[in-house]
Amino acid sequence: MAVFLRRGLLLAFLRTLGQGSNKAYPSALPAAVLGACRSKKTWPVSFPQEELRKRLTPKQFHVTQERGTESAFTGEFAYHKEEGTYHCVVCGAPLFSSDSKFDSGSGWPSFFDLLKEESVSLADDFSYGLHRVETTCSQCGAHLGHLFDDGPKPTGKRYCINSASLAFQAAGPDEGRASTSCGAATSGKADL
Repeated sequence: MAVFLRRGLLLAFLRTLGQGSNKAYPSALPAAVLGACRSKKTWPVSFPQEELRKRLTPKQFHVTQERGTESAFTGEFAYHKEEGTYHCVVCGAPLFSSDSKFDSGSGWPSFFDLLKEESVSLADDFSYGLHRVETTCSQCGAHLGHLFDDGPKPTGKRYCINSASLAFQAAGPDEGRASTSCGAATSGKADL
């Protein structure tokens, strides 16, 4: 199996080289070798790792900074129905509206559209011998989840997002304050 995986990665690497332009992968090695394409890009917002370890829960840190994944059907927002806006738990950037949230049956919060087109950055992810599209916060580079082309109309997209990467702000009269549903209400961490 390991030989098959290495061969698959080698083939993906060769396909990447054959595609001509490599501007999507600013590092010397293409994404097929690196796993997910995580460039050395300077994000508009950055935080010291020590600060993030103090401010985020261990799960939030693992998901957003180490490209982890929470278990399906366990995240705080998997079945969340309240109206409002979902923000990046790291920098507070608005990402998704509850209007675009739907139940995909995948076990993770799913959205068919972004709040703004520039809210999320996309990169090829070849980890685990698969090709997926990684989604990251375009402001701080926090890992959010992945994008798939099996969502509902009108976009046909499914942004499959880890609850641990999100904070929620309820709509309505309290719109100006962050909701206590920010992934760590009980510990006091991840306040925006």
